[in-house]
Amino acid sequence: MIYARRSYLLPTIILICLTYSLFSSLPPGARRPHPHANDHAQHPISTSASSSGTQIHWTKHAEHHPIDDYIPLPTTKPSTIPKIQYEFRSESWLARLRRRRRQSAVKQAFQHAWKGYRDNAWLRDELSPLSGRHRETFAGWAATLVDSLDSLVIMGMTKEFEEALEALELIDFSTTHALQINIFETNIRYLGGLLGAHDLTNGKHPILLKKAIEIADMIYGSFDTRNRMPQSRWEWTRSAGGHGIMPSRQTILAELGSLSLEFTRMSQLTHDPKYFDAIQRITDFFEENQEQTKLPGLWPMLVNAQDMEFSDPRFTIGGMADSTYEYLPKEHMLLGAQTTQYRNMYDSFMRALKGRLLFRPMTKDNQDILFAGNVQANVISHSREKLDPQWEHLKCFLGGTIGIGSKVFERPEELSIARKLADGCIWAYDIMPTGIMPEILHLSACRDPEDCHWDESKWHQDVRHRLAKKSSSNNPTQQAESLIETYGLPPGVVDIPDPKYHLRPEAIESVFILYRITGDIKLQDAAWRMFQNIEKMTRTHFAHAAIADVRDVDSPQLDYMESFWLAETLKYFYLIFSDPDVVNLDEYVLNTEAHPFRRPAT
Repeated sequence: MIYARRSYLLPTIILICLTYSLFSSLPPGARRPHPHANDHAQHPISTSASSSGTQIHWTKHAEHHPIDDYIPLPTTKPSTIPKIQYEFRSESWLARLRRRRRQSAVKQAFQHAWKGYRDNAWLRDELSPLSGRHRETFAGWAATLVDSLDSLVIMGMTKEFEEALEALELIDFSTTHALQINIFETNIRYLGGLLGAHDLTNGKHPILLKKAIEIADMIYGSFDTRNRMPQSRWEWTRSAGGHGIMPSRQTILAELGSLSLEFTRMSQLTHDPKYFDAIQRITDFFEENQEQTKLPGLWPMLVNAQDMEFSDPRFTIGGMADSTYEYLPKEHMLLGAQTTQYRNMYDSFMRALKGRLLFRPMTKDNQDILFAGNVQANVISHSREKLDPQWEHLKCFLGGTIGIGSKVFERPEELSIARKLADGCIWAYDIMPTGIMPEILHLSACRDPEDCHWDESKWHQDVRHRLAKKSSSNNPTQQAESLIETYGLPPGVVDIPDPKYHLRPEAIESVFILYRITGDIKLQDAAWRMFQNIEKMTRTHFAHAAIADVRDVDSPQLDYMESFWLAETLKYFYLIFSDPDVVNLDEYVLNTEAHPFRRPAT
């Protein structure tokens, strides 16, 4: 799976202000960690949402806007979906030994981080990996524990998994001290984590589905609005008190468009149509307007969910938008190709992506790689000159998504695009002194992507244009070289506005998917380089920590470790060195938090 692939934890008013700042400095989206102060107090698992100290619990009231007829799951027989995975041949004993040693190293890193969480932040949302304290970032329902359940299963950590199952009984999803619940994050981390563990263990542990129903029924209350669009930052205490709610006029695209997999799986497992009905209304709204936006085929970063309008002029596949597009081929698979709706939406998306956002950067060794930029569509013209050649770590999901789409939608010519996007992320790792890609960077785009060669003067010109406060007419080359040294810019990079690494999974996600599609061992080798560099730079006494600057081999570490480090990043590193049948992509679909949902039999 974006900025989750992703935490949208800042207060809504701050988000709005930030998102309307310069487009080149977009606020992070779906997986961005919130700059919380460390929570040193030991909160109980369920705490009060009332300033008076009276504990409020979610209880279902009669809906203000009830549904008369639910939209049911498709009832036609599932269609055959083309195979995704490569037909792997048997490996030599030497190759198997090397692969398993690498896998073991990843597992050891996971065990180290899990132990740190278990010993110091058990039943809290996140461990603070430098101080050994904890943070509450997602309503206080033990986010890291729930998010990591299926990782424990995949890695064969049976004892730890059983202990986590026992701890689930202690989590009360009916209450939280938070006044707002982020529906997107709750959906992908909590509901997704419970469903993924349920499907991986073939329903052996009833508590997983029981708790999934608890959390799904609670957040379903956020859909009780006039138009059935959810209030994405849900004022749950209003609903608990029987009061009405409204969706926001400034709803982040990914928060509205990334609920389909989890709610669909809930209807498949419980046979209750209300969950699918809830997300199908969103899908229909998106499909009806996809060709009517300012950039037809794409939806803008912000949605007016209250008036059901797409008037925002800013378009990206990165933070605040990412998983909406990621879910198009994945929902098609989870529904067993019983509808052409997602195929049609994906076709429109790819047409716009290829025509407006993709670009090739200049590299010193003239690599044929691709990235996707941003567009400010209210600038009259549709020419490529309006493209902002910005890339984010969050955008690295795109290679995997297009790789899957090339298979399930039978678009084989686009597999090369997927590989070039994944190779672009590998390149962005390899060029940094730490061997780790930064959060955000700007690149020097080729004038002609079909005939692109290294041009030092163009790179210098782009650097000056981006970073120089005023042009130096005396010696522009010296000015550019000074800026390059000051900002630590590798060849081809013109700016690194955010040099942090947040333990993000998107790059290894696409490398893993492309490996499973192509069987190319070079991708395993790239993954191993990435893992070794990340492990070296992020390991702490307690676990692993984000780092402040990937340009600095002595970069300070930061005192947070989001739950996706265990739920996604280390899981993908582990899976790329696993036997191909472990979480086979022809049997499971992974949500944007890497939780595997079982696909219907055809």
